[in-house]
Amino acid sequence: MIASFLMQAVALHLGRLSEVQPILTTELLFLVLILGVWFRFHVGWRKWSGALAAAGGLAGFLVFASPSGGGQTPSTISWLEVGLPCAGVVVLAVVLALRGPRWWRAAMFGSAAAVSFAFTAALTKVVTDYISKDWVSMFGHWQTYGLAVTGCSRWFLTQNAYHAGPIAASQSTLVLIDPLASILIGIGLFGDNLRTGGAWGPLEAISLLVLFSGAVTLCQVAHGERVKGEERGGPRAALAAVRARSDWPITISPEVMGQLPNG
Repeated sequence: MIASFLMQAVALHLGRLSEVQPILTTELLFLVLILGVWFRFHVGWRKWSGALAAAGGLAGFLVFASPSGGGQTPSTISWLEVGLPCAGVVVLAVVLALRGPRWWRAAMFGSAAAVSFAFTAALTKVVTDYISKDWVSMFGHWQTYGLAVTGCSRWFLTQNAYHAGPIAASQSTLVLIDPLASILIGIGLFGDNLRTGGAWGPLEAISLLVLFSGAVTLCQVAHGERVKGEERGGPRAALAAVRARSDWPITISPEVMGQLPNG
């Protein structure tokens, strides 16, 4: 995780926020490849179609949008204009996550984490600029300490999202909202420019829809396989295996007994 953060920081220093953050969705593609090639898992047509849709949508967006600019130095007013709405969205999402079904709570925590990820990336980009000039100077800017706070909060919110409900709900919102929030933050803070005139705008929107549909498909497939795995290897399955192999009375280990529901 430390290595991935450092590589992301280098990418943000060299590139634009609206380019780097959408590219991070390729983690889902590598996940499919690792599961299929290294772990020899069966990669069905839904996984391949989701992976191809995510890759094709990402490529289409980068080609059609052709991001440019991004060299603007954010002013204090710009940070407030972008930071306050981001903070408001995070707080609202957390409040909404306190009640409701598990999938809703997971989605709301995931939304809060996604916005935190995007804003943390913006802070990282600025801090890397300070480091490239004089690394000691980064301690004299509030962005360095803001990065530490938002970095911790994003991981805290992500863990709550995974704990609150289905991973399909939490991971889908993380994958969907992070790139969108990053694109908006990149435009508002750093002056990123996207081609939106003529047919470019609709083509970019279609590409994002294809990207998001592929990402959501991969998340749903992963969640479905996780549930099946739990059903096959959970505490109930362990108890059934003990019963099948033993004569009554049987002895149940404290580990299995502790995982069984009451009654």
